[in-house]
Amino acid sequence: MDYPSAIDYLLSFTDLERGVQRSADPAMSLDSMRSLLARLNHPQRGRNTVHITGSKGKGSTSAMIEAILRWQGYSTATFTSPHLHSYTERIALDGEAISREEFAAGLEAIRPAVEAERESVHGNVSTFGIMTALFFWLARAQAKPVDWQVVEVGLGGTFDTTNVFDTVDVSVITPISLEHTAILGSTCEEIARDKAGIIKPNSICVMAPQRDAAAAEVIRRRCDDLGTDLIEVGAEYEAEVLEKFVFGQSFRLHGPHGTRELRTPMLGRHQVDNATTAVAAAEALRVRGHAISDQAIADGIARTRVPGRLEVMGQKPLIVADGAHNGESAAALATAIKDYFHWKRCFLILGTMRDKDVQAIAYKLARFADLIICTGFKSPRAYDPLAMIQEVGFFGPAAVAEPDVAEALDTALSHAGPDDLICITGSLYLVAEARAHLLGEAVESD
Repeated sequence: MDYPSAIDYLLSFTDLERGVQRSADPAMSLDSMRSLLARLNHPQRGRNTVHITGSKGKGSTSAMIEAILRWQGYSTATFTSPHLHSYTERIALDGEAISREEFAAGLEAIRPAVEAERESVHGNVSTFGIMTALFFWLARAQAKPVDWQVVEVGLGGTFDTTNVFDTVDVSVITPISLEHTAILGSTCEEIARDKAGIIKPNSICVMAPQRDAAAAEVIRRRCDDLGTDLIEVGAEYEAEVLEKFVFGQSFRLHGPHGTRELRTPMLGRHQVDNATTAVAAAEALRVRGHAISDQAIADGIARTRVPGRLEVMGQKPLIVADGAHNGESAAALATAIKDYFHWKRCFLILGTMRDKDVQAIAYKLARFADLIICTGFKSPRAYDPLAMIQEVGFFGPAAVAEPDVAEALDTALSHAGPDDLICITGSLYLVAEARAHLLGEAVESD
């Protein structure tokens, strides 16, 4: 099996990310996921584990925690989603995405188990479930044993196919906001109840600051019920930004283990909050007896850069891309572009998935925009740009529709002067296509 064949095979299954249903079942059940892993002799076992969920910030927080562990000298495996350009990005070993050859060989190796599971009585098999199994299989297959696996939840927590651990070293819950309400619940409290399902007994839970008090209380009750140690980052840590630059920022962090000054190339106050959560997780592990030095924490934070998160992709005009996909993420983006950049006019390129609240996103950003350019992108779930105008056209700025990202960028660049800002947001899928157009990064087609 070569890489293109591997991708064709992977995408022949139910894939909720692309809106492709191959079965009456909504997704792969945990029973089926556990059965598949049993067929592979439980490859999820045998390593220290960090399990991460939340509505926003979990990708950046995962990357920072992994980097801290790696700079301490541990070998790591990381599972994240979605990807920007290639499915290989979702599985990283010691901070580097696996190769296409590793991907194809691994999928070929687990294919008999996948086929057996598909023919079993347990139910549907999904693309994401296969990717989860592939990650665990590859982590176990390394010649040098992997010390730590950092596993990011795909959707929710309780019923996510990554939620297959009897125990973990630490569960991390980043800020919770309204998302996937048709699946996870219509309130932050309901969504928190689903996400809190990753918390395990006899472990630690690190909870990032939560804007919704009811969501935070759900997590507290879950920890109390299981006897899990809870670290509330908002109560135990305080961060103040010291310097802001286009290429990064520095901040002072006060916590239960002292005060430290840190630097990060990631922009935005929310990335300082993500870094604080990562530090809290690292210090919690250190209290539990794991060797993690102050220098490893500083190096891990300083050397983590996640594409598509307030990424500067051009200057004169300034071009900034961010994968903000809900109202709360858009609010963080709005604060960041006001506080971290200097510009005269703003041209907003907006593209979202159909199931996203485009009005909530536009509401937070429209007050900065001189023009909103609604665009489509290459996903069957992309919001039609003409329909999007009907949702955002009344916020004040003029709005136009372009069929694809290239034309949206051409429109923005034709209007923007050297002192202006072009902000690209609404979806990581949109950001990926913008990176391909501006930076020459290839994007895999479906």
